[in-house]
Amino acid sequence: MDLLIRNATLRGRPGRWMLAADDGVLIAVAAEDRDTVTEAVTVIDAEGNLVTEPFVDAHLHLDKVHTLDLAGPRALQAYTQGSMGAAMAAIEDAAAVKRDQTTAAVVERARRALTESVRHGVRRVQAFADVDPDAGLTGVEALLALREEVRDRVEVRVVAFPQDGLLRRPGTEELIVEAVRLGADVVGGIPWIEYTDADAAEHVRRMVELARRTGKRVAMLVDDAGDPGLRTTETLASALLATGVRGSAQHARAMALYPEPYLRRLLGLCRAAGLGFVSDPHTGPLHLPVFALADAGLAVALGQDDIEDAYYPFGRHNLLEVAFLAAHLLDARTDAALDRLYDLVTVQAARVLGRPAPRLVPGAPADLVVLEGRTVRQALTLHAPPRHVVVAGREIASTRTRTEFSPPRR
Repeated sequence: MDLLIRNATLRGRPGRWMLAADDGVLIAVAAEDRDTVTEAVTVIDAEGNLVTEPFVDAHLHLDKVHTLDLAGPRALQAYTQGSMGAAMAAIEDAAAVKRDQTTAAVVERARRALTESVRHGVRRVQAFADVDPDAGLTGVEALLALREEVRDRVEVRVVAFPQDGLLRRPGTEELIVEAVRLGADVVGGIPWIEYTDADAAEHVRRMVELARRTGKRVAMLVDDAGDPGLRTTETLASALLATGVRGSAQHARAMALYPEPYLRRLLGLCRAAGLGFVSDPHTGPLHLPVFALADAGLAVALGQDDIEDAYYPFGRHNLLEVAFLAAHLLDARTDAALDRLYDLVTVQAARVLGRPAPRLVPGAPADLVVLEGRTVRQALTLHAPPRHVVVAGREIASTRTRTEFSPPRR
C-alpha cells in the first residue's frame, strides 16, 4: 500500500480507526486492530487525533491577496462600517490597485496564499479574479497559470469576475467572454453594484446566458450592502431556475435585513433553483442567516473571502480559523453547532461548488487531514495547521510545533 494511517479518531464513529490508501484511493477504513500487521510505503500514527476530509474554500479573491498596503486604509474603513452602506464606495476605492497590476505581481502574491492553502489542508478553492478595463486579463492569466502549477496539491477553480460592474464599465463583458475562452472555470457577477435595478437584472441575464452557452457554473456576489431593498439574490435565483444553469450566491448580506415573509419565499425560490450560498461573516458587520438557509435545505458554505487586502486585514487561508470566528459571530458554541460549522468548510462547501460531498469511505479519493485535536471543538479551539495533509494518498505537508520552557528559578 502507499499509505496507512493508524490510531485515528473519525467524526461520528467511536473508537480508533485505521485508513489505508493505494493508487490515490482509500481502500480500507476499519476499526483499529493492533494485531494486524500491514506494510505501507508511508505509515502515519494519528496519535488519537481527528482525521477528516480536507477543507474547501468556496470564495477567495485570490488575485487581491496581500494588497492592503497598496490599497491604503480608506476602502477598508468604508467596507467595515456598521451598516455597510458604503460598500460600493469601498469597491470603487479599492479599484485603484488594479491600474498598474501585472500578471507577474498577481502570481507572486497568490502563490504565497496557495502555499498557505497546502499548509492548512485546503484542497479546493473557488478563486475570483477581477476582469475590467483596468485589470484587463492579468488576474485571470495569473490564476490560470497557478491553477496548473498547483493542481496536484490544490484544485483552483478560476472565476472571471466583473468586480466593478458590467454595464457601468463598457468593455468588461467582452473581457469576461475572452476570460472564459482562455479557460476560466466559472462565470462571475456582482449585479447589485450597477446603478439601476434594470441594469442589475441585465447584468444577471448576460452572465447567466454566457454560462449557459459555455456550459459553466456561475458565482455571483449579490446584495453585499446594508440595504434591505436589494433583490439581486431573487434575480439570480429566477434566472437559474429559468435556464437550468447552476451556481452559487456569495455574501448576500442584505438577507440579514429582509422581513421574514419575504425571506421565506426567497428561500423556497433558491431551493427550487438549486442555488448554493457562501457566507464570510468575519469580513463584514452583516452576514446572511447561515443556519436558516441550511435548515431550509440549501447548500451553504463558509469562505475565507479575503487575505490582507482592501476588505479584510488578516487571513492565513486557514478554514479552521474561519469556522472558529464564525462560531462567535453566528453564536454557534455547542458541540452540535460546531459540527455543523465544520461541515460548512468541508462537505457542504463541496456541494456549493457542485462537487460530490467528500467522505472517508473505501473507494473515495485519499484526500484527508490529520488535525491537531481529538474533537471538532478541540481542533477549532487550536485552529492550528493539520499535523498531516494527504492528497491522492501522498503526504504533501506536515506541521508540528514545540515550545521549550526554561527551568524555574530557584
